Amino acid sequence: MWDWAIVGLAVELVAGEKSFVSWSGGKDSALALHEILEGERYEVLGLLTTLSIEFDGISIHGVRSLLLEQQARSLGFPLEKMLIPNGVSNEEYEASLLRVLAEGRKKGISSVVFGDIFLQDVKEYRERLLSRAGLKSVFPLWKKDTRTIAQSFVDLGFKAVLTVVDSNFLGQEFAGREFDEKLLVDFPSNVDPCGENGEFHTFVYDGPIFGKRVRFVKGEVVFRENRFYYCDLIPATTFSDKSNLK
Repeated sequence: MWDWAIVGLAVELVAGEKSFVSWSGGKDSALALHEILEGERYEVLGLLTTLSIEFDGISIHGVRSLLLEQQARSLGFPLEKMLIPNGVSNEEYEASLLRVLAEGRKKGISSVVFGDIFLQDVKEYRERLLSRAGLKSVFPLWKKDTRTIAQSFVDLGFKAVLTVVDSNFLGQEFAGREFDEKLLVDFPSNVDPCGENGEFHTFVYDGPIFGKRVRFVKGEVVFRENRFYYCDLIPATTFSDKSNLK
């Protein structure tokens, strides 16, 4: 006779633990997604992103929502949006996130995947907040060497562009640059290769987990908040199959 309890457990393991992936559109979240897709432990139900109502995108990355939607479409996952106004308090942010996570739990998620690497206070904050929602936090890149991670990103064939650079670390000429071998060589010694200390942010537009390249053109570079250089990425009206790209 079948032991249906064991059969049920086996089915659950094959199906994978249902998860959201915390999504910024940048290289670390893309690599975290790549890591969990390589295994069979997690089933991704969506990409969870926080968008500014006023900016209509991720303000800290300077990326428009349309580009994020094209990313999600190319990756084949729904984009789960959390909309917040500028200047929102931490309490209001947490309340909004907990509401979104509660909806995720109704869909069956039991964890959220993050691309954090070594900032212990950020990791602990995420764990505390998700525990309030009854969810686990997953960190597939945690404590890995950042130079190894950056090189792996390039070697795997991912394509990304620097959308924001902190002028305390990098000059204006770095805004809009491709994240490639030459960039890693050109980074000053005080810049983490993954920008884990906020030295820069990226937008990933192609790679091994993408079905199609996300098409855009680079706009002007502007200086904001007396500190950050932003390279505007303007969405193209269409984006082509990889087979049509050079």
